[in-house]
Amino acid sequence: MFSRHYRKVKAIFGATDVLLTSVAFLAAYRTRLLLPFEKNFYLDFRVAGLLLVISAVCWVLVGYWFEVYDKLDSAHPRVVLRDTFRQCALGGICVVVAEFLLRFDLSRSFVLLFTVYAWVLLCLFRINAARVIGALRREFGTAHFVMVVGSGDNALQLGRALEQSADYGIRLIGFLDDQPGQVQLSQTYEQYQLSRLPELLRRQVIDEIIFAVDSHKLGEMEELFLLCDEQGVRTRVVIDFFPHVNSQLYLDRLGSTPLLTFSAAPHDEIRLLAKRIIDLILAAAALVLLLPFMLLIALLIRITSPGPAIFRQERCGLNGRRFVFYKFRSMCDNAEELKGSVAHLSHKSTAFKIRNDPRLTAIGRFLRKFSIDEWPQLWNVVKGDMSLVGPRPAVPEEVECYQAWQRRRLRMRPGLTCLWAVAGRDTLDFDTWMKMDMQYIDTWSLALDWKIILRTIPRVLTGKGAY
Repeated sequence: MFSRHYRKVKAIFGATDVLLTSVAFLAAYRTRLLLPFEKNFYLDFRVAGLLLVISAVCWVLVGYWFEVYDKLDSAHPRVVLRDTFRQCALGGICVVVAEFLLRFDLSRSFVLLFTVYAWVLLCLFRINAARVIGALRREFGTAHFVMVVGSGDNALQLGRALEQSADYGIRLIGFLDDQPGQVQLSQTYEQYQLSRLPELLRRQVIDEIIFAVDSHKLGEMEELFLLCDEQGVRTRVVIDFFPHVNSQLYLDRLGSTPLLTFSAAPHDEIRLLAKRIIDLILAAAALVLLLPFMLLIALLIRITSPGPAIFRQERCGLNGRRFVFYKFRSMCDNAEELKGSVAHLSHKSTAFKIRNDPRLTAIGRFLRKFSIDEWPQLWNVVKGDMSLVGPRPAVPEEVECYQAWQRRRLRMRPGLTCLWAVAGRDTLDFDTWMKMDMQYIDTWSLALDWKIILRTIPRVLTGKGAY
């Protein structure tokens, strides 16, 4: 399905959640009124309205958080039941939290009924989602007619993808190529000669044409593009010039010059700006809250071992930019000078990591275990050198040893915590670190950042996986 259709389907799922959650809320309330319990339960109209809005918003946010809407139209019923149960359980918890914060007096049986009813209604809809959406498209929408130019493997693969999107109103009506003939997919399609395109545009409805031909043939088809442009027919081109490049593609402009851009890292300026704003607000707030404790820790470090309280080191940031990295000193003052004498103890292939490092001070071991030594990096976050979430910043000597594919981790602003930090921290090998950093870059979203932040908290409090 085209991305714009996909976004539309996700919006439908979100709107349906609001509707069905509201029905479940009302049904649970009516059921609770009919139950013969000793304590009567009644909700004021304003309280009920506020609680209903909070519930609907929480259900949708949890759905987006766990990416439930990304797979509803094709997921196995067992997956739908599981994901919907998790969404409704967390939604119910949100209702209980709202009750506590807003001092509502809710019946526990009402909350339980609400959660169960929501789960049942959402499951019934979601298991039949593709058919329901397809029926709505057929009854209230218009079909979208598409033709494909080309007859090679790319064209056939594209044709199959269009067939699979039939439930969403997309209709493949034929192919265009140098020679006439037929194309056999799940059904048989007519393959028209390219010279017949003007005639086809006159006598039948064609909403758009997709060119799936070799790159060297595109120049020969300029007249076809101009014809489609003249008649207002949307055209798309399958970009397979570099089939092994996994970067995201998007069209940009420099003045009046169009640019086809390949991006191997997140490029959405609006979402990246939102990430920066969140970083700035949370890091500044954390610095204010932690300042008294940080002063105490700095004092303890100075008292228990000679040397400065703050350790400064040059690290590599976004796209290899160098910056001064801050942390509480957890080792003896001459730890860098002793590095060569303990290098043989490092158990990582590229990064320098030692279990029970002999250079650690008594208080430094405690600071490392609970990641307290990382607190000064909040200042790096405020300055913009780092983010709250991102690949951990590496020292330049380590970066020099990277393989070519590992250098891509520098294309994201480094962070206080990261994906591998919540998956195993120092217990994971170096290659796993790198692969998980690439996974983070390739799947990055604001929701993923929040997941990592929330999963970091119990990791830090328990000290699990740290050396």
